[in-house]
Amino acid sequence: MKLSRIALCGAVALALASCGKTTKVVGTVAQAPSSELTVKLLDVNTYKVLDTVRTDASGRFSYKLEVAEGQPEFVYVFHKDTKIASLLLEAGDKVSFEADTLGNYTVQGSQACADLQQVEQTYSEFLSKVSKMTADVNDANAVEISKSVSREYVKYYRQATSYVISHKGSLTCVPVLFQNVDNGFPVFNQSTDAITFRVVCDSLKTLYPHSKYVQALEKEAARREQMLDLATALNSKEGVNFPDIVLPDIHGEKQTLSKIDAKVIMIYFWTASDAAHKMFNVDTLLPLYEEYHAKGFEIYSVAIDGDKGTWAAAVKNQKLPWINVCDGLG
Repeated sequence: MKLSRIALCGAVALALASCGKTTKVVGTVAQAPSSELTVKLLDVNTYKVLDTVRTDASGRFSYKLEVAEGQPEFVYVFHKDTKIASLLLEAGDKVSFEADTLGNYTVQGSQACADLQQVEQTYSEFLSKVSKMTADVNDANAVEISKSVSREYVKYYRQATSYVISHKGSLTCVPVLFQNVDNGFPVFNQSTDAITFRVVCDSLKTLYPHSKYVQALEKEAARREQMLDLATALNSKEGVNFPDIVLPDIHGEKQTLSKIDAKVIMIYFWTASDAAHKMFNVDTLLPLYEEYHAKGFEIYSVAIDGDKGTWAAAVKNQKLPWINVCDGLG
């Protein structure tokens, strides 16, 4: 009898554990009746399609998925190419949302999902402001627009920093830490942000040690710490001068790099035997030199050719006006 009771209790426990892992999502997209939606999972830094579902005549659908205990998943619902809902789902969650086809939605049943919705809305509003500011940029207003964008960025950066520190036990911090402003420029782009990454990562590791998102955050935190250590080491070192170069020009006269009187000196290594290098001389360096030489710009061009005749001929034929040197030793 005792064994039977133990077996029965064990079966019930297993059944409850199994039920606890099933997560249900109910959604309504009123503008998309009888339409196909795509459910995607965030696999660290890429989307993976989980399934496709169809809404009924009222735009309603339901979807179930298995979520492991202690390993919440970021799940996104798409209507065509538009993301209409972002969800952070834990094992056993019962979540519902209402959305339109433009990406506006409200969610019930999960604080984590509600926090994620607010995070994404705030981020979207920030990007929209920046986009509007830069839409009509021109030479006349470029400086002022740049200042306005910088102010808006600083404001959002402080807001994002405040959020992740005050919510360091929530996985919603992870997408915030990896946000970009534009063209891959990270919101958290300062070397000292490594400290913020580490604080959040250590907090999340105690709660979600097996989460793939926390493991990815751990790698990024370690990378940023290495960069911070390098920056700190470089800043603490005494400044040293550059190694001097003394080589002959096409007239055989020694040209000493340290004796060049210019505000900015570009040291350029090339070879006259490479056609691409010669094209670079004419197409890129020559216009640059002509525009800025009078303002204090100089080029110290070091050829690594073994044939000084070929090099000298190229310098003369291209009429290169800057300092050209070569030791002829390749």
